[in-house]
Amino acid sequence: MHSTLPPGREPAALAAELEQVQSRFNAIVSNTPGLVYQFAVDAAGAVSFPYLSDGCQALLGLTAAELAAEPARFLQLILADDRKSYLDSMQASAAALWSWNWEGRIWVEAWKDVKWINLRSTPRALADGSVQWEGIMTNITESRLEQLEVRQSRARLAELTAHIERVKEQERTRIAREIHDDLGGNLTAIKMALAMLARRLPADDAALQEKAGYLDALVDRTIDAVHRISLDLRPSMLDLGIVAALAWQSREFEKQAGLHCSFSANQKEIDLDLDQATALFRIFQEALTNIAKHAKASRVTVKLAQTRHYVSLKISDNGGGIWQADRAKPHSFGIRGMVERANALGGTLTLSHAVGGGTVVAIKIKRESARESLIAAAAGATIASIAPPK
Repeated sequence: MHSTLPPGREPAALAAELEQVQSRFNAIVSNTPGLVYQFAVDAAGAVSFPYLSDGCQALLGLTAAELAAEPARFLQLILADDRKSYLDSMQASAAALWSWNWEGRIWVEAWKDVKWINLRSTPRALADGSVQWEGIMTNITESRLEQLEVRQSRARLAELTAHIERVKEQERTRIAREIHDDLGGNLTAIKMALAMLARRLPADDAALQEKAGYLDALVDRTIDAVHRISLDLRPSMLDLGIVAALAWQSREFEKQAGLHCSFSANQKEIDLDLDQATALFRIFQEALTNIAKHAKASRVTVKLAQTRHYVSLKISDNGGGIWQADRAKPHSFGIRGMVERANALGGTLTLSHAVGGGTVVAIKIKRESARESLIAAAAGATIASIAPPK
């Protein structure tokens, strides 16, 4: 019989070295947060756990011996809603021999609690046709709860932002109405009184006639200013619908900015509630303001479209375009305000480069969207409300 030991190595020395290696391995595993494991699937689809560290019970509520004896219990721990993603990711990893990275929820009967776990492992094909993974499972419940808290906080912030915008629009409407009705009415009365007084002035008193003409022109300019301020606060065209309001604003922008602005809509009327129409109109105004200030464009194209579930608005210009650095500037409140308004509607706002140069601002909102649906979707369900697996 030929010895297979390396030259000069005694069995006792090898045993001591092996024991030292095993001790190091055990120390590493025992101090690793989570569960170190081996998981295998044979050619017939049967699963097994060839190795489970002592972290098994702390993570899964089962001892390593219990899970090794009944490996199918692990799938039963996973909540029903998450089992498909678990199986799909496992099969994809086995087929391609890619790393397996999965996150999901398990029900720990011992503590009557739901945990979020993450498993990361690397597969290898064995000679008998099975696939075996070596990896680690960790408890990510705390980070998931923090993510949920962030989402809920953002939802509350979105709700507050929407409320503030709604109150602002209501206050603007009230001020615009008072300016139009009270101040506008008084100015009209002053103009009529001036006209009556002007008719009674001596025809040969040029100085008085000039003063009367100056006051009449001043009243006219003030009436125009009141009308303009009132429209800025709350455009009366919104009462005629979003299509008419955007078409009017396009014409006003073309006159004031001196840029060609074409507007088109695929419907004569698009049904949006007042909050939606107002928010979309304000986004449109801000986009046009940005174009006039920064784009150095000569042409603006506006397209409003209604589909079965959405309303979309695209504002394109042929200017210099917007760069990521511009969007990241600390005082780029115009863009942030547009995004916040779109989010408050449960919609999206994107900025992209136009073909041939320039910028495209695209807004998409749900026709039936209410702020509450956005807030509920953003908040999601809390882990505490999740029922145990069936």
